[in-house]
Amino acid sequence: MTNKNFAGRSDPHMSNFAFRIISLMHDNPLLPIFRNPYKLLRAAGLKQGQKVLEVGCGPGFFTIPAARIVGEEGFVYAVDVHPLAIARVKEKIEKEGIKNIKSILANASDTGLPDRSIDLAFLFGLQYIAGGLGNVIAEIQRTLKDGGVLSFEKTRGSAKKLIAEVERGGFIYSWRHARIFLFTKVK
Repeated sequence: MTNKNFAGRSDPHMSNFAFRIISLMHDNPLLPIFRNPYKLLRAAGLKQGQKVLEVGCGPGFFTIPAARIVGEEGFVYAVDVHPLAIARVKEKIEKEGIKNIKSILANASDTGLPDRSIDLAFLFGLQYIAGGLGNVIAEIQRTLKDGGVLSFEKTRGSAKKLIAEVERGGFIYSWRHARIFLFTKVK
C-alpha cells in the first residue's frame, strides 16, 4: 500500500516520515511548557461532561488532556486519516488507562459518527486538511448538536477568509482567543 504525502502525491516514505517528525515535536516533554494543551482546550470551550470530536488528532498531544477535561461523564472521539497517528493515540490511551476516548481511523469529512451527537469539535494545528476544509466543516455541522461549538486554531492565512468559509458551512462566528476561533452551529 502506498501512502499519500501531504500534497496528495503517492510517496511510500514521506507521509510516515512527516508523521514521525510531528510525533517527535508533540511528544517532546518541553512542548507543554510553551504550548499548554489544557489552557488551549479550555480556551476552545471544552468542559466537563461534553462529547468532543478532535479532528486530526495526530499523535495525541491534545487527546489525553481533552479526555481529562471532559472527565468520566464526557467522551472524546479522536479522528485521523493516518494509521500511525491512530496507533500512537491507542498506545497513549492504554498507557494512561483512560476509558473515555475512541480513536477513529477515518477522513474527517466522513467520520461515521451519528448526526447531532457531539457538543464540541476542535481542529488544532492542522496545516493540511484531508478532504478539504469545506467537506470537513460539513461533516462537523452534521455531527454537532444544535448550538454546538466548533473551535478552530488558525495556523495561517486570512482570519476573514477562515471566518467566511466556516460561516458558509452553517456556523456563526462567536469569538476569538488568540489564534483560537470559536463558532456556534446555527440551530
